[in-house]
Amino acid sequence: METKQIFLPRMANFCYMIGDEETGTAAVIDPAFDAKKILSEIAAAGYKITHVINTHGHADHVSANSDIIKATGAMLCIHQADASQVAGILNRSLSRILGGKGSPGADCMLSDGDTITVGKTVLRVIHTPGHTPGSICIYTKGNLFTGDTLFVGAVGRTDLPGGATATLLSSIREKLYILPDETVVWPGHDYGDSPSSTIGREKTENPFT
Repeated sequence: METKQIFLPRMANFCYMIGDEETGTAAVIDPAFDAKKILSEIAAAGYKITHVINTHGHADHVSANSDIIKATGAMLCIHQADASQVAGILNRSLSRILGGKGSPGADCMLSDGDTITVGKTVLRVIHTPGHTPGSICIYTKGNLFTGDTLFVGAVGRTDLPGGATATLLSSIREKLYILPDETVVWPGHDYGDSPSSTIGREKTENPFT
């Protein structure tokens, strides 16, 4: 498996490629703002995108869904609790404001414990509500893609509709902090002192958890 972190500066977002080296196929997590950059970097790495995975439905994580899917025919995956939001009227408007387009609807609605197979790479869905009702993290051995659930030294905001602080903290403590300490944390935004962290570091140093 090859991981590529793509920085999108408009809102300090991180988009990710998870590439299956044996088959040359890849998933892209949370494509936003700049579809051309995302497509170019993944093509340069030698992969074909087969899956678009949104960790939640907010426009700043889905605004390039449409162009990525149009260019590649990829399957769109999102948790069932955020599926209505991703293609909703508000998101379409916000996505255009952010320089993207409204997202199509989901092809695959996810639940906790589901797996997504990209080539021969298996990704596990961990439902982590709190930032939104349908927030998820994506886990594959040694790597955790946390969206807006867990940042480097911080956690996702809970003051938007559907947010809940107690729920978010329970998600982090009960579902993420049980993973091996050496698991690399790949956050959805570049808000910390480094672009990635580990579960062990966040457990001991994150002041919000």
